Amino acid sequence: MYETHITALRGIELDVLDLKATADFYRNAWGLVEVATDGDTMYLRGMGTEHHILTLHQRRKAALNSITFAAQDKRAVDAIHAKLQGLGMKIVAPPKGLSDVAGGGYGFSVLTPEGQVLNVTAEVTKHERALNDRSRPEKLSHVVLNVEDLDRQNSFFVDVLGFRLSDRTERMDFVRCSSDHHSIALAKGHGAGLNHMAYEISNFDGLMRGAGRLKSMGIETEWGVGRHGPGNNIFSYFVEPNGFVTEYTTEVEQIDEAGYVAGTPEYWARVMNGNPDRWGMAVPTKRGRDAMSGKLTEEANLRCEEIIARRMAS
Repeated sequence: MYETHITALRGIELDVLDLKATADFYRNAWGLVEVATDGDTMYLRGMGTEHHILTLHQRRKAALNSITFAAQDKRAVDAIHAKLQGLGMKIVAPPKGLSDVAGGGYGFSVLTPEGQVLNVTAEVTKHERALNDRSRPEKLSHVVLNVEDLDRQNSFFVDVLGFRLSDRTERMDFVRCSSDHHSIALAKGHGAGLNHMAYEISNFDGLMRGAGRLKSMGIETEWGVGRHGPGNNIFSYFVEPNGFVTEYTTEVEQIDEAGYVAGTPEYWARVMNGNPDRWGMAVPTKRGRDAMSGKLTEEANLRCEEIIARRMAS
């Protein structure tokens, strides 16, 4: 069957305060590989064949820049764009060749109802071979967004973009565009923002080795190691230089579309008994919770503004 919908999560783009310091973290500690740099922008790949899964832009304010998804080909990109345009969605950039982006391809950009930029792309260059290091991320697994209006954002992803609902808890909706349990999760918050991003490690041993590498570099785990309820994935959370939360995850549940039934808030409340860790071991630190709410990034941006103001006044 010809696919005219989004088929996978491809990558994430971040605006960062210090490109060098951030790149050092993601290359040396997190385990990504730099594939291209263009002025104040850097592209990094994982161990898989996706051209890049993280893009860093040097900016005066740290923020989520955009999230990128894959479609089957140019015709599918055009069909998705036409649907969104017909529904009155805010198109940021119309379909075009992406010669100015590492990896190239073809795509367009659209705004979610709460203002996040989503890119839909196809025919992006792939690497000929995967890299072999199980302690380093293979791909971007999922992105969790803090949202002000959970129902509105859910409707955008499910009813407009064609994602499928995997599970719903009291404060989160999990939606998918592939066999992975969730590509996007939506968390009730006091405003729109990035809650965290998760990178998939090949197995549990690799996750522990990766977490050990970060620990040896003085980067402490903020939550984990544990196993989530929805998605059944093993997790370990950290905070990177801009105050964003970044997660190692593995063993993400794979969905069989034929027989899957989404869990309800009542089901998950009964199964998890108020604990987001199936094993009952992991408790997030205050620093981790503050980072997931966006507080640490806001503080980093404020410090940067104060430094710039002092330099301009001197």
